[in-house]
Amino acid sequence: MPPRQREPRRGPGGPGRPGRPTAPPVAARPAALALVTLLSFASRFHRLPEPPHVCWDETHFGKMGSYYINRTFFFDVHPPLGKMLIGLAGYLSGYDGTFPFQKPGDRYEQHNYMGMRGFCAFLGSCLVPFAYLTVLELSKSLPAALLTAFILIFDTGCITLSQYILLDPILMFFLMGAVLSMVKCNSCADRPFSASWWFWLSLTGVNLAGAMGVKFVGLFVVLLVGLNTIYDLWDLLGNLSLSLVMFGKHLLARVLCLIVLPLALYTAMFAVHFAVLNKSGPGDGFFSSAFQSQLIGNNLHNVSIPEHLAYGSVITMKNLRMAGGYLHSHWHLYPEGIGARQQQVTAYLHKDLNNLWIIKKHDSDTDLSDPLSPVEFVRHGDIIRLEHKETSRNLHSHQHEAPLTRKHFQVTGYGINGTGDSNDFWRIEVVGRKTGKLIKVLRSQIRLIHVATGCILGSSGKTLPKWGWEQVEVTCTPYLKETPNSLWNFEDHINPKLPNISLDVLKPSFAEILLESHMVMIRGNSGLKPKDNEVTSKPWHWPINYQGLRFSGVNETDYRVYLLGNPVIWWLNLVTMGLYFLITVCTAVALKRGVQLTYELKELSGVVLRGGGQITLGWLLHYLPFFMMGRVLYFHHYFPAMLFSSMLTGITWDSLLKFCAGFLSPSTTARKVYGGVFLALVLLILYSFYLFHPLSYGMIGPMASDPSSPMAGLRWMDSWEF
Repeated sequence: MPPRQREPRRGPGGPGRPGRPTAPPVAARPAALALVTLLSFASRFHRLPEPPHVCWDETHFGKMGSYYINRTFFFDVHPPLGKMLIGLAGYLSGYDGTFPFQKPGDRYEQHNYMGMRGFCAFLGSCLVPFAYLTVLELSKSLPAALLTAFILIFDTGCITLSQYILLDPILMFFLMGAVLSMVKCNSCADRPFSASWWFWLSLTGVNLAGAMGVKFVGLFVVLLVGLNTIYDLWDLLGNLSLSLVMFGKHLLARVLCLIVLPLALYTAMFAVHFAVLNKSGPGDGFFSSAFQSQLIGNNLHNVSIPEHLAYGSVITMKNLRMAGGYLHSHWHLYPEGIGARQQQVTAYLHKDLNNLWIIKKHDSDTDLSDPLSPVEFVRHGDIIRLEHKETSRNLHSHQHEAPLTRKHFQVTGYGINGTGDSNDFWRIEVVGRKTGKLIKVLRSQIRLIHVATGCILGSSGKTLPKWGWEQVEVTCTPYLKETPNSLWNFEDHINPKLPNISLDVLKPSFAEILLESHMVMIRGNSGLKPKDNEVTSKPWHWPINYQGLRFSGVNETDYRVYLLGNPVIWWLNLVTMGLYFLITVCTAVALKRGVQLTYELKELSGVVLRGGGQITLGWLLHYLPFFMMGRVLYFHHYFPAMLFSSMLTGITWDSLLKFCAGFLSPSTTARKVYGGVFLALVLLILYSFYLFHPLSYGMIGPMASDPSSPMAGLRWMDSWEF
């Protein structure tokens, strides 16, 4: 009779499957889900009306919601969905769009702001049940899902970020919706093409569109789902029992639901955005003249102008860089020591008579305004002269250095009554056109190349000092790299000898508007700079909870709200991330060296790596890219990654506790130890929330740096400023 083999130790989960988490009792699931959902909503809606004034970025996103209600066009660096939903929530709750949202601290008075705050709080509250269900699906462990839920419920940072009119809770709602849908779809892999499989696959696509439609960082969750899909398809391709026809159906289903559907919805968001915002507003100047002509109230709307540029025409030129302004001059001269003391040429962001120029031949002073003189069109490659209509000086450049931009040449107004010198000559070129082609108003993108020096006329984007009336610097750059700074288009065009056409003929297509809006948003994002006295941060600050953000109030007499994560939770997440990577490395090394793992270690590494792998990948994708970004960064950018680290904490600690308790005997003792440590973790989270909850719900009185402050003992890091 062969010797009896040793039975593996049973974990605290009981005799069902030794050492491995068993599915929670069916009756416990809805009760637990109801509990965490109720706690989540209670924590987010508690004291939601406070403070009754504008807090932090509500000044931006509340104002943009008002723009939608008033149908006023504006510009923002993010896609439109989040602001549209905020505006819709305000409209449905009775807000009339009249509050100006000028600056933080402005009181709402009689204006109804609760609909917009309540909408954001609702979506922020949904993050907890979404995370709970995701962890439950990945780990099949009710305690892991509950621990994750308690972490997110009692995190002061998540509460604060959910209680105000911001894009963050909307972004994280769609992000977590996409992750939950992806995990649910994976669980249906054994029954492909069933109703539930199609539902979760399609819902994943809808949530991807939502995440992309709120902020461009929604692309990180698109990448997560994309990598998961590639893995699934690769696994299916290796299944020899699956026919190529069936594999083709799997591929097509994913293309339709995860590529075509999100792109269609994303495009539809912009169609609605442009249809609603049909009135001229503060965002006009960021877009092309052709686009502006479609906005009611804009000076280009419903006007008729000559289509092709001709000599003798009076024109305005608009720079194509974001907020580049109109080519402008005035009687004022450059001051002593700033290049040649000649007439200033700048870029001006507003409509003005000093933006008008007359286009003339470089070698002729013929009066082209004479109605009897023949019309001669300007063509690509022509050498021209631009005469400022108000001062009769020519657009001029020379090898004196520009006022602000080093190694660029100064641009001035020179000459008397149009008579100057050879430094007034410019060659006009149209992007993508051949020599001799006519130049269209609004549509043609042109550059002016200085004949004598070969430099290109451009707007640097830098603001001149008070002697330049704080207008934008215009230079002539010797660097021939094509950028929006050096491209222009003709906007106003006056020539009595030419027939006028309606600007509707030049109306850009929806595809052109969509492309232009994305180019403007991308340029705006990359150009974001911190404001004066604004608290920015670096990505390495975020996981350690190094520094928060003031949402409201500065002094001890103010109602203060401070965005900071619950330190116990955030540092627990940080420790867990280290433990996870340690388990991963140790397992990989052991397998590489052929070490035979014990049953318990196999179960531990299997549960942690299998359940936490996708979560860790999500954390990496939502955190590491910020190290490569050149734009200004803030603490709140980390919160999507924090959702993933919190889910990983729930899975990892549940598995570790079960692994450790599995060495105890009998099983009742193991369960008691497991339950006791689990309860201690939850109580620690609750107590830390009790200590730090004033950060979210408001503080009045002495600052934490004052020994008499009730928060004095809680300033654990000098960088915390509450």
